[in-house]
Amino acid sequence: MNPTLTPRQQQVFDLVQEAIERTGAPPTRAEIAAQLGFRSANAAEEHLQALARKGAIELVGGTSRGIRLKSDTLRALRSARAEDAPLPSSVMAAALSLPLVGRVAAGSPILAQEHIDQLYQVSPALFPTKPDYLLRVRGMSMRDAGILDGDLLAVQKADDARNGQIVVARLGDEVTVKRFQRTRAGIELLPENPEFQPIRIASGSNDFALEGVAVGLIRNTPLM
Repeated sequence: MNPTLTPRQQQVFDLVQEAIERTGAPPTRAEIAAQLGFRSANAAEEHLQALARKGAIELVGGTSRGIRLKSDTLRALRSARAEDAPLPSSVMAAALSLPLVGRVAAGSPILAQEHIDQLYQVSPALFPTKPDYLLRVRGMSMRDAGILDGDLLAVQKADDARNGQIVVARLGDEVTVKRFQRTRAGIELLPENPEFQPIRIASGSNDFALEGVAVGLIRNTPLM
């Protein structure tokens, strides 16, 4: 346990960390309250505010999932996971060179050269899992997950996902960011904004392909 945190604060911090690593997004206050047995979301908010004051997390206003692990916190987590098989310090310190994907042409690979707008040099400590590319988010369908228009979503290439993960999916001629849910009838891609409708894909559809799972976010536009 982090010696600066109380046992309850550590539980909240661990829950936030696990949710980000598992789904690519932090939990809501209501989800924290439900999982840890708090009487209300206000109790979860009080613990989050305490964690922010102690520098363990950052809180972003205006969204229900506006919780960020700070870069030094992520760096410590990566170091702890690597203790059993440490990498050379030169490798750990090296910046990642990630292609930024812009508009994607219909039917062509997402990392095709014509789709790459530029390369970004970023610290690997920003992400709990190494991404393969950055995708510029378009639209506000994932607003309540803290993913806004213009943000850069860090994506790890994958052709499958677990329920609840935020994914990049190809639907015919379009690429979209949504929360993944597998059902008996097929797949649902769920927005995090009540103004948008879920997208349902029947089993065996040829118009759907999974391009990757979200492993982090770089805010590229100022919050209003």
